[in-house]
Amino acid sequence: MTDAVLPPPDHTDMPRPASASLASTAPAPFWFLLAAQFVVAAAGLVVEIVAGRMLAPYVGMSLYTWTAVIAVVLAGFSAGHWAGGLVADRPARTGLMWLAVSGALGAITTIAALPLLRWVSGPVLSSLTDPVAGIVALAMLLFFLPSFAAGIPSPILARLAIEDRVRSGRALGALHAVSAIGAIAGTLAAGYLFISWLGTARTLITVAAAYSLFALCCLWMARRVPRDTGGASFSAAAGITVLALFATAAGPFLPQKICDIESRYYCIRSLDVSEDFGAPTRLMVLDHLGHGINVLGDPARLEMPYAAIIDAVTRARLGDAPEQAYFIGGGSLTLPRAWTRDGARPGLVVAEIDPQVTRMAARDFDVDPSRFTVVHSDARARLASLGDFQVIVGDAFTDIAVPAHLVTREFYAEIAESLAANGHYAMNLIDHMDRLQALAATVRTLRTAFPVVEVWVEAEDFTAGGRTTFVLIAGRTPTPQARFVLPPVAEGAASRILARMPEQRIDGLVARIDPPVLSDDYVPIDRLMGPGS
Repeated sequence: MTDAVLPPPDHTDMPRPASASLASTAPAPFWFLLAAQFVVAAAGLVVEIVAGRMLAPYVGMSLYTWTAVIAVVLAGFSAGHWAGGLVADRPARTGLMWLAVSGALGAITTIAALPLLRWVSGPVLSSLTDPVAGIVALAMLLFFLPSFAAGIPSPILARLAIEDRVRSGRALGALHAVSAIGAIAGTLAAGYLFISWLGTARTLITVAAAYSLFALCCLWMARRVPRDTGGASFSAAAGITVLALFATAAGPFLPQKICDIESRYYCIRSLDVSEDFGAPTRLMVLDHLGHGINVLGDPARLEMPYAAIIDAVTRARLGDAPEQAYFIGGGSLTLPRAWTRDGARPGLVVAEIDPQVTRMAARDFDVDPSRFTVVHSDARARLASLGDFQVIVGDAFTDIAVPAHLVTREFYAEIAESLAANGHYAMNLIDHMDRLQALAATVRTLRTAFPVVEVWVEAEDFTAGGRTTFVLIAGRTPTPQARFVLPPVAEGAASRILARMPEQRIDGLVARIDPPVLSDDYVPIDRLMGPGS
């Protein structure tokens, strides 16, 4: 018996390698899907970072601002993911066209945020007395739709990534990894590059351009895929993309200039308020709040009540302006300017974190920074290497936005160690008269480091009620005077009365409210400074 001779194997019916199938049936190259996911994730995070800066000139930069922005953006992403999932299982060509529509929608809504902020900020903030409600409403109106558009592509891209792919798990893992990398890149680019070099408006125009390019690429990919049934109209997707291109092109011509200087820290504005004071006068606005008023040519004229109180109390305690002082924050440099009007005092050290603020003060506010010492660094970090000051001036309170690390018992202990034997700490504090929780908490916290804590206020400001600016003086000995009557600052103006609040009244306030001691571990200052209920 002989062995049968078998015919050679026929390879025509064997399955093709996965790569061959992938090359012939994939609706879009995998590299394109990864690049698209990177761009969309980066753009979404750039808008989130820019959102906080855009809102700052209207509502300030605070814990409330960032909480509202993050919540709104995450809500937009979630709604977008849900909407994208509704169309992800449709044919590939339809999915690509929906990607184009989402990119076009992202471009249009991102550009629309620029004029929309100007149009709606006034009505929204005037109709909502609660500042937190105003922040949330503005964030929702401006940034929900751009985030919604940024959330749509992810489910569609994921579905296309596993189309006819043997290793779908690896494809999904790569897509999610690239999404995270894109988000990181967008965050870093916005925070360290775009905002400080381009400004918020040009950054949003750049994001809109990226969205428009993404939409065009998706349309081009869709044309390569055979027509399917039940899909969206290609002409409709193309029309929306063209609209996005026109919106992006119009972006540079929209009103953009809100800030005179947009630095890494603030939106800085220099306003001429001469008519209000009867002399050439400038007001410095950082974000949404005035940080200093300088009457040009008259350094001794201190218009802001807290500056007048700190000056009067310091001169009463020391007999003259100090030779050694440390300023936590510079702003318009009003007090350093006043205390060096008779000559340079290099022992006055100003810690201003933003060099652009100092440049603005020198340019517009009749300030000569060479008369004292200016360091551009965090005030707490810098203070650790210095000491023996006659007075330390704290200007950390700016409405509802307060640097938390500058109002804790640990920092106050550092201040006490940096003062000379007869030195004192003077800080301004803004609080609402119907609550005074921040005032009570700050007094209690200061008392952990100083035996004497005084609360000063201008009589006119105190009797007006509402939001009031106080000055707290902390040291080892009390101020020799409890009341100052300052002469009128201008012809026809009334005298100004600066008074120390009775100690028993402050003790009663602290006992009634029973606030927490603020520490590096627990600083609920934003909640304490919230408006009255």
